Amino acid sequence: MTTRSPTVGEALVTMLEQAGVDTVFGIPGVHTIELYRGLAASSIRHITPRHEQGAGFMADGYARVTGRPGVCFVITGPGLTNTLTAMAQARADSIPMLVISGVNATPTLGKGRGHLHELPDQAALANSVALWSHTLTDPARLGDVLQKAFSIMTSGRPGPVHIEIPTDVMKLPAPDQGFAMPETSPPRASSNELASAARICAAASKPAILIGGGAVRLGEGVRRLAEALDAPVISTTNARGVMAGHVLDVPASPSLACVREMLAGSDLVLALGTELGPTDCDMYEDGGFALPANLIRVDIDASQLARGPKPELAIRAGVGTFIEDMLATAGTWTQQHSGEGAERAETARQHAKAEIGEAYLGHVDLLQEIWTALPEATLVGDSTQLVYAGNMYVEAPRQAAWFNSATGFGTLGYAAPAAIGAALGHPGRPAVALLGDGGFQFTLAELGSACDCGADVAFLVWNNAGYREIETSMTGSNITPIGVTPSAPDFSMVASAYGLASRRVSSREAVISALMELPRPCLIEYLDNGSA
Repeated sequence: MTTRSPTVGEALVTMLEQAGVDTVFGIPGVHTIELYRGLAASSIRHITPRHEQGAGFMADGYARVTGRPGVCFVITGPGLTNTLTAMAQARADSIPMLVISGVNATPTLGKGRGHLHELPDQAALANSVALWSHTLTDPARLGDVLQKAFSIMTSGRPGPVHIEIPTDVMKLPAPDQGFAMPETSPPRASSNELASAARICAAASKPAILIGGGAVRLGEGVRRLAEALDAPVISTTNARGVMAGHVLDVPASPSLACVREMLAGSDLVLALGTELGPTDCDMYEDGGFALPANLIRVDIDASQLARGPKPELAIRAGVGTFIEDMLATAGTWTQQHSGEGAERAETARQHAKAEIGEAYLGHVDLLQEIWTALPEATLVGDSTQLVYAGNMYVEAPRQAAWFNSATGFGTLGYAAPAAIGAALGHPGRPAVALLGDGGFQFTLAELGSACDCGADVAFLVWNNAGYREIETSMTGSNITPIGVTPSAPDFSMVASAYGLASRRVSSREAVISALMELPRPCLIEYLDNGSA
């Protein structure tokens, strides 16, 4: 009796298992059913969103909390185009995401005959946002292609990659190739670069550290480096919580005047894993963000080092390896520091709270109360008032406990599906999706996905009857507001229709009570009357 060789679709599932993938987000279609042939018998959990954009955002949220790539299965044509928005957000925030799509049968590609889901050049479209896009035409190369995909996602600056498989190739037998995850290591600074960094650090008496998403999983190392330098640590949005609770922590935006003043008064700024982008550092587009001449910049991406402020010393290295190598020689550069680091950090924290204003401070108080009530919660945000306030200042209790789409690419509709992905990625840690009534309607149907998979998510809808931030901007520019008051459904009734518990509240205290009392998944609608 001969043994049937696995098809490409079956071999793909086996290899994903071997790569440690435990969850796939996707919506099956006639162009991807062959990818599902071996899925039911595998250990991989399949989560079905209500829209492929939701699949991408779920994969994004999953990746942010686990540190592993989020994986999507999407159909040819509209399935991929629907996922592109999520891929663009992942590209902007350096989130590893593997998107596997179908594409039309090999003989039809580029013919323009009007086949179902046909695009002129699907791979070229994916390439506009992916780090790499590949069309698999040879079953014998499946393992090599997957290894390259994982290598690209894990060895440099992370981001989305795309593999498309023609529908006829999915059915072909796949030769036994074996599969092993690629062994990668981040680049290290040279001995000359480390010596130069040590010399600059030794001469500084009032240094500061500015960290971005490239430092998000390096809390212990960042803390040790900050202590050795006696340097306050300012965290951009994607790095909040890395220094949680530390006396040197400054969880405030570099867009704030008081943070900029502290940076300007430093005689050294060490920028670690941050693109120094305007949505973090110049949120109000006033052009006031500047760094001192004594700037050391460390990034895993050589091209990123060539953008933005010109540093005295640019080092292409993994942030973790750079910190490790610097700490190994700490005795040579720790003598000159002022000993005022904790005091400088405390001053910056207090000034930041005063600068953001009473309304934002009220929002921040609510965010802190949520973590008091649910200490293990991950707060996942859309572009809405609570999130804007938290991006200016919030003390996240740990790394990867605060992230949102209000920086970088800045898409709406992110928080609901991303919170589902985060909750699934970290069982036992609830997720709270922070949503505006306008933005939530982009992905409102993902309530059904949360219900299907029993996601440990509370959807907190900040209902201020429209796009208030945009309305305020229009008014401030002497433009008559128009298009900023989209009608909203009765969110409680929508939640009920999906089988979710819900509550409508109008006070911070009631928000916390609902979070503590309602079974999750649940929906809480806060009626914003203009105060916190």
